[in-house]
Amino acid sequence: MRLIFATCSPGEAEPVLRALLEERLVGCGNLVPAVTSLYWWQGEIARDEEVVMLMETTAELVQQAAARLRELHPYDVPKIVIIDPATADPDYVAWLRGVTRQTGP
Repeated sequence: MRLIFATCSPGEAEPVLRALLEERLVGCGNLVPAVTSLYWWQGEIARDEEVVMLMETTAELVQQAAARLRELHPYDVPKIVIIDPATADPDYVAWLRGVTRQTGP
C-alpha cells in the first residue's frame, strides 16, 4: 500500500480525485477542506486556501497514479508526496488491491 499526499484548490480537488478513482489508479481518497497554506512562490510568500488530498493505492500503481495526478492537477508545481507506510491492515490492503487495476498477478 502507498499513500499519496497532495494539496489542491477547493474547486479542483474533487474532480481530480474522482478521475483517479474512475481510472482505478486509487482505491480511496479523503478530501480535508479548509486548509490555509503559506509557501514561497516566485520570490514571495503566497497564501491560499486549499484542500488536503490523501489517496491510497498499491505499490504497483503508485508511480502511474502520481503521474496521472500531475497531469490532472491545475498547479504548475503540485505537491505530490508518496508515503510508504511501515504497516497497514492486511484486510484493508486486500480490499485496496481488489478495487484498483493491477498490472500483474
